[in-house]
Order: sequence, then C-alpha cells, then structure tokens
Amino acid sequence: MGLSSNNPLLLTHQTITPTPPLLFSSTFGAVAATGLWLHTFSNSALNFSNQILRHRHCRPSRVPSVSVPSRTLKPKANADEHKQRQLQREEEEEQEDEFQLLSSIRSNYNDIMIVDTQKSRMLLLDSSYNVHSILHKHQKWTDSYWDQFASLPPIIPQGPIAILGLGGGTAAHLMLDLWPALQLEGWEIDQILIDKARIYFGLSDLEKHTKAGGILNVHVGDALSPSVNIPGGYAGIVVDLFSDGEVLPQLQEVGTWLEISNWLMPNGRIMVNCGGTSGGSEADLKSKLSNGINAVQNSTIKAMSKAFPGQVSWKRMPRENGDNFLALTGQIPDLDSWSGRVPTPLSASVKQWRLYEEI
Repeated sequence: MGLSSNNPLLLTHQTITPTPPLLFSSTFGAVAATGLWLHTFSNSALNFSNQILRHRHCRPSRVPSVSVPSRTLKPKANADEHKQRQLQREEEEEQEDEFQLLSSIRSNYNDIMIVDTQKSRMLLLDSSYNVHSILHKHQKWTDSYWDQFASLPPIIPQGPIAILGLGGGTAAHLMLDLWPALQLEGWEIDQILIDKARIYFGLSDLEKHTKAGGILNVHVGDALSPSVNIPGGYAGIVVDLFSDGEVLPQLQEVGTWLEISNWLMPNGRIMVNCGGTSGGSEADLKSKLSNGINAVQNSTIKAMSKAFPGQVSWKRMPRENGDNFLALTGQIPDLDSWSGRVPTPLSASVKQWRLYEEI
C-alpha cells in the first residue's frame, strides 16, 4: 500500500502538538481532518497500491492479485468456488486498504508521516513519501533490502557495528533479533524522527540491553561527520543514507568512501544500500551478465569501486523485493561458508553477491 505520486497530498504539518490517530478507509469517498490535511481528498488521492509505495526506491514484496480468464469451461461448483475465493481476496485487500495516520509532522530535515495498517507500520519521509522504515506486527523479516544488513555479522570481526541512517530502526530490530549480542551504534540526523521512532517503532526497546548484552546506542547528528568515528574502529558499517528519495550525493564521491573506511577496524567491512539504477530493465541486466558484461549502472557502486579497486562486491534485489542495489567492501567472502552461517531466509540470497569489475 502506498501514497500515489500521481495524486499528491497537500498537507499542513503540526510542529509540536501530537496528532491523534485518524482512521481512513477505502469505503469512504472523501475524508477531511481539520488542522492536518489542507484539503478534502478523494479515494483516488489515497491510492495504496503496492506498485507505488517504495522502500527508499524499492518495491514491496506483495504484488496486486490479477484475475486471469479461464480458457476452458468449468463445472458450476468450481466456478462458484472460484468466485467465492475471489470475493474473499477482494475483502482481504479492502481490509488492507484501511490505515491509520498516526502522526504527521515537519522537522528541520523531513516531512514525517507514520502510517499504520493491519499488518505493518511505515515511516514515510520527504515529499516523495518513500518508505524509510517498516515494522511488521507479526515478524521481523521485511522481504526487502533491510534483511540483507543482518547477513553482515558472520563475515566481520567481533566489535561494534555502525548504522548510518538509522531511520525508524528497521535494520536494527532484525539484527538484534538474530544476533542479540551485537553492539549497534545508530546515527540519525533528525531528533524529531528519533522521538517518533521511539514512540511508534519500538526504538526505545532496542536501547535496552538484551539478555546477551546487545544494545542499540542512538546518536543524533551528521552520519558523515568525523564524530562518528570511535577508538578502535567499527567491525562493520551499514550505510543507508537517503534524502528526497535519492541516495545522498556525497555517497557518489570517492573521498567520502575513503573517509568512511578510516572508521573501520582491520578486516572490517561496509555494506551499503545503493538505491536503484539507470541501467535498463532486469532483462537487459541478465542479458549483459550472461555475455560477461558488467551491467551495473549505479553511481554509488562506481564511486566505491574507485575508492576500493577490486574490493567491492554487489548484488541486486529481485524486482519483487525492491530492485535495490547493494554493495559490500573487502575481499568477496566464501559464499558457501557465509550461506551456512546465516539464518535460512538469507542463506540463498548471500550466494548472489558477485565481484564488481569496472569495464
């Protein structure tokens, strides 16, 4: 579900006073809330289509169901059964269209919206209303790029891991759930966003020690400033920095990556969400790869490859899981060994990493 970019919402944001939860449903044709929405908007303005909602330039895992006409006649009993299943599907989708806007506020850095559905809670930022964090109510896995960050601990030394671009803490939730002894150092520039994440995304729970001693320490400040560095360095650094729906331009500069690498301990690694690509369709990518052509047209990965020649690996999430590019520094790991050391949902995906080679 997502906010349609074709029907932009006009918002007036409260700056201090919290907004009471509001329930919107696809059943109603128009809804208005004094003090929050500038105008009454129609059902079409709240097009919660999974083809629109994007996780920092990635698509969610669920795709709309499509009814395909049958090629042959079927007995009436089967037809009635099919119709009943279709009605049930439509009812379930209508229920999923119901959502609560829990908070809408403008900070110095973001337009912040927090949306709650029956299955998950989402953090939407910027005028793009991309999803920057998601918290499912019945599982930690997201079926998106956040899950991949949880594969990092087995291939780095023991030590603290930095998350640059903490957002609502989606990656931190899963990492501490799978690896409860981790010491995570999360950096986020927006204090108001952190306050909201503590209220609505359970961030404050991560700031308490687990039984194994793990914890998330939250830092508010510029994630690319020298103050991020710590004595002894980080075992790993997760980079997930976006603004207005795009990767920060600093991440497309070689100097930025050389500076970040100075914050690592020996044999430490950096794993990065590099966003999307302008390199053509998925079919084009597979065709070029089958012919031995490096088809990665991602500016962040290219900058990293110049900073660390021969020391950058990459992978692309499947289209149904977001279509994001990810990058990893250091010698490419033994993929079979890595696969055997991560939970089952990650065991196949870690084998998709490949060494980046400049054309």
